Amino acid sequence: MGDSEPRIFSENMTAAARMGDDDAIRFVDWVRGAAPYFHAFRGKTFVLAFGGEVAQGELLQDLCHDVNLLAALGVRLVLVHGSRPHIEQELARRGLESKYHNGLRVTDARALEAVKAGMGITRIEIEACLSQGLPNTPMAGAWMRVTGGNFVTARPMGVVDGIDMHFTGSVRKVIAEEIIADLDQQNVVLITPLGVSPAGEIFNMAMEEVAEAVAVAIKAEKLIYLCDAPGLLDEGGRLIEAITADEAERMFTEGKGLTEDLHLFLPRAIRSVRKGVARAHLIDRDKDGGLLLEFFTRQGVGTMVTRDPLHRLRDANIDDVASLVSMIAPLEADGTLVRRPRELLEQEIERFTLAENDGMVVGCVALNPFREDGMGEMACLAVTAEYRRAGLGERLLQHVEQRARAQGLTKLFVLTTRTEHWFRERGFAEVGPEALPGRKRDLYNFQRRSKVLMKSL
Repeated sequence: MGDSEPRIFSENMTAAARMGDDDAIRFVDWVRGAAPYFHAFRGKTFVLAFGGEVAQGELLQDLCHDVNLLAALGVRLVLVHGSRPHIEQELARRGLESKYHNGLRVTDARALEAVKAGMGITRIEIEACLSQGLPNTPMAGAWMRVTGGNFVTARPMGVVDGIDMHFTGSVRKVIAEEIIADLDQQNVVLITPLGVSPAGEIFNMAMEEVAEAVAVAIKAEKLIYLCDAPGLLDEGGRLIEAITADEAERMFTEGKGLTEDLHLFLPRAIRSVRKGVARAHLIDRDKDGGLLLEFFTRQGVGTMVTRDPLHRLRDANIDDVASLVSMIAPLEADGTLVRRPRELLEQEIERFTLAENDGMVVGCVALNPFREDGMGEMACLAVTAEYRRAGLGERLLQHVEQRARAQGLTKLFVLTTRTEHWFRERGFAEVGPEALPGRKRDLYNFQRRSKVLMKSL
């Protein structure tokens, strides 16, 4: 054992001793809440793209700490970096002026030399930061192998709108199998957006285009852009947590509230999910721990772009019993729901519909039919706290109503002690226990005194 290890252990014990009970409980709750994401992301491939503004100073240090944690959790990582600040410094040092067209640098022969120098400096600094392993830091004991290579071939952009782009290029091909082979060796792949042509020429490419092309080629689970905004905002200035590609395209066409980065990154995010990337994320580059908050908390901190709507409803099956139990247990504990024996849940699991958000169960409802009376009971309606403003309760109610009508039922009823007004606002009216179907009426608990609310379908 190295002589630094007892010291680290001692300091951790001291920190734990200083942690109050409330802080400790919150920490344990967070870890337990994040555990499903640990399992979900292990072995998945993320492509993380960031501009040169992130690749320097404390922002780079924080990013490398978070990248190290993702890698330690088994996430396969490809990093694509930009280098604008270093390139601008190199141009200024050489007495050259920056030229742009449609957000892309016009790279003539002299500018290309500055681009190569700036890119090289940025890459070396990122590699050095990822190679840290000092005691008493988040990267203590880490040994991240960073690799790269000629994974991307380029072609010239040529003349655009009458402007010769010179050595500014675009992606010709991504050698996906070589990137995947490096990832299989548990390496972190770092890609600099310089590409070579079959003729041996070097071209300066846009970081956002390279990131999109790589993510699509290697069939990444996620494409992440760190940008100069919290994400996409609605008209009220509130963060849009999730949006479909079609909805995002409409926002882009309208052009409202788009920052410089969003104008460049959003079309790439849209295209990537349409080409097979499961999710694209837009995260504030200045948000400390933004990657961890986005991927290991339910609410996240950025905007996620998906091809299809994020929320979906599906029928439950026997494999969902554990998720269902964890979903309703807090509501049973506080008396909102009547406790159901777990064996009964298993027997009646086919009556349940689940609401999922990005593969996580966040809502449920059951329909218990009383066909002899033409009635159905909507039971066990629950939505996790983080998604109660997302309209999932409304969707689950509408789904149950549709199922009840399909079964020939004419009335839907619910028993509740806490949510009477929510149901009243949706067309339910209070009735007495005597209006219940006979089998349900015999089981009515007069001590609990649940309100009986009914709605004609």
